[in-house]
Amino acid sequence: MHIDLKRGSSKTLPQQISETLAQRITSGLLQPGARLPSVRGLAASLRVSQVTVSKAYDDLESHGHIICSQGQGCFVARRPHIQQDAGTGWQDGYDDFLPRAQLWRNFDFSGVRYPFHLAAIHAELLPLDFIGAAMSRLVTGKPELMASYGNFQGDAELREVMRRHLHSRGVEVHSSDIMITSGSQQGIDLVARTFVGPGDTVYLEAPSYTGAIDVFAGRGAEMIFVPMDSEGMRVDVLTRLCDKRPPKLIYTNPTFQNPSGVTMGITRRQRLLELARSYRCLIVEDDPFSDLYFRKPPPLPIKSMDGDGHVVYMKSFSKVIAPGCRIACVAAGGNILSRLIAAKSASDLGSPLLNQRAVLPFIAGRYDTYAGQLRTALRGRMESAVRVLKRYAPPGVTWNVPEGGLNLWLQLPSADGIGKLREQAELAGVSFLPGDVCYSGEVSSRHIRLCYSQMPEGDMEQGLRLFLQLLTEHLGAERHK
Repeated sequence: MHIDLKRGSSKTLPQQISETLAQRITSGLLQPGARLPSVRGLAASLRVSQVTVSKAYDDLESHGHIICSQGQGCFVARRPHIQQDAGTGWQDGYDDFLPRAQLWRNFDFSGVRYPFHLAAIHAELLPLDFIGAAMSRLVTGKPELMASYGNFQGDAELREVMRRHLHSRGVEVHSSDIMITSGSQQGIDLVARTFVGPGDTVYLEAPSYTGAIDVFAGRGAEMIFVPMDSEGMRVDVLTRLCDKRPPKLIYTNPTFQNPSGVTMGITRRQRLLELARSYRCLIVEDDPFSDLYFRKPPPLPIKSMDGDGHVVYMKSFSKVIAPGCRIACVAAGGNILSRLIAAKSASDLGSPLLNQRAVLPFIAGRYDTYAGQLRTALRGRMESAVRVLKRYAPPGVTWNVPEGGLNLWLQLPSADGIGKLREQAELAGVSFLPGDVCYSGEVSSRHIRLCYSQMPEGDMEQGLRLFLQLLTEHLGAERHK
């Protein structure tokens, strides 16, 4: 079993081993009932003492992740409603290099009736008919598109449309500064694979986007989470941290942040850019939600102030118009973009040309009008969700009313039993995202994220009432323990 150990880290070796294995267990990479390597075997593999591994296993057992039996070994603890596939036991010992994979678990709730876990927009609100018709015309009228590789950088006409879109939002770039990617997730992965190596310091907001954490963990980065307040990442805290550990990269989702919904103020955006200039590092500005504001437009992107090429800006259209088409753009300057294009060419030989041409006329001609209508619809759903919370949420549960985006970030009185609450909710047909997956390591978060836009409004209200009933029962049981 491969585990990247950082001997210069502030965390002890037993902590690193325990946290990595715990993340593999909670994200499903290690299945319930799977046998862990022996203490002797893992110690030899990692070149550490057996005492170090024993301490890590003791910590895992104390948290309920594994069960150890004298003479039998240590096994991943079973959950009653999850069964291990038969006949694949040999695979447990087959090494991989995935330290965690929380993101794929977030999509694995096909059986629930009320999917609050996934930050997405329900199909009835998306322009699928228009884009589907465009796709159909392309398939029948220009079938040769399916026989063509797209340009590695992306379709030239779509990049020009993206340039105009970014220009209207204060980001002044040329179409040659833009690359089309299969969603922002691919953009984050390309930046990490190109510029982040084992032990490099990456700063993120606390909490942060699960998919970004997975990517940086996979690169062996030393992730440091910076606390947030009502104006986003605490740049004053980040500055002090950078004095001790200079950054290789800073990842931020500054507008209607996922999962918290917080928006970074303009002054703080300026200070963050100044910090990147002083340390000669990159900022990855992930911006999927800035068009989804409810009252007034958010501050301009950090990229709009960037004259030196420190910001790699990512604008996703996947969530907003057609998740299945996987369309986003990455804007970067100089040879930063050249290296990203080279990495993309090795990754996928270019994003599908058919998808790019299918969304092009909608983004070019109808997007702004549609975005205004979508904002109205999403604000209505958010306000409906807040009304239900005000009426049915148990005492001690708090939340902030978001100014945009797709999510509500609830704070519970404590983190106790949230894993059990999640299991009970799933059995009742309700899913939510626990806050601990928005951190790296064994963080006990008392937050949960609920998406109010993934269902028809009536279903959303019904599902939210059911969840709040379960939450009330859960908190009552926790108080009487």
